[in-house]
Amino acid sequence: MSKYETLLFDVDDTLLDFDVAENAALTRLFDQENITVTPAMLERYKEINEAMWRAFERGEVTKNVLHNTRFSKFFKEYGIDVDGEYFEGEFQKYLQEAHYYVEGAYEVIEQLAQEYDLYVVSNGKTTTQNKRLVDANLASYFEDIFVSEQTGYQKPMIEFFDYVFTRIDGIDKDKTLIVGDSLTSDIKGGLRAGIDTCWFNIRDIDNTSDVHPHYEIKKLHELHTLLAK
Repeated sequence: MSKYETLLFDVDDTLLDFDVAENAALTRLFDQENITVTPAMLERYKEINEAMWRAFERGEVTKNVLHNTRFSKFFKEYGIDVDGEYFEGEFQKYLQEAHYYVEGAYEVIEQLAQEYDLYVVSNGKTTTQNKRLVDANLASYFEDIFVSEQTGYQKPMIEFFDYVFTRIDGIDKDKTLIVGDSLTSDIKGGLRAGIDTCWFNIRDIDNTSDVHPHYEIKKLHELHTLLAK
């Protein structure tokens, strides 16, 4: 019998493949605006975006600043002046329509929902994440969906987890596990909150950080074995 009752799941690169969704949304956005973007430029955009997300997790920038300036920052490096807020709105429109599964995600969630209380904990935009989860037929398996935009806090902030815990009736932190791909938000946040953590090392990378999860998996279906121990 598993020691856990409550499972908290991240969304991007845990349940839904964000790289595929992001590439699809960016391609549609740039085609719409008749802007030619090379593979090297796309990689530079992702570097800028990743750096801004890490700054957001550290509380150095707000969600609005992140979303409304990342495109203008990116294009400015190439001498192109764009309306960052407009580009963000169009990007989110296309991202909402992209809901590609991580391998095995639907089957794993469908099975786990029969034995555990499942919740989503995400740093994304509320409308975008809700629509993607609904369209992917995953939303109905979760008791509730918590997104940083609605909570006013973000992972790994303890306030984010406090918000979640106060809205889950009867939660026992000793019987709660968070599953996510990000060491800096999911795992660090879970450790701060005093719950067990499972790093979904979907990219099969070495952990050279000072963040040490309780468990590590590389395929989502490995959760079944982990939880059965």
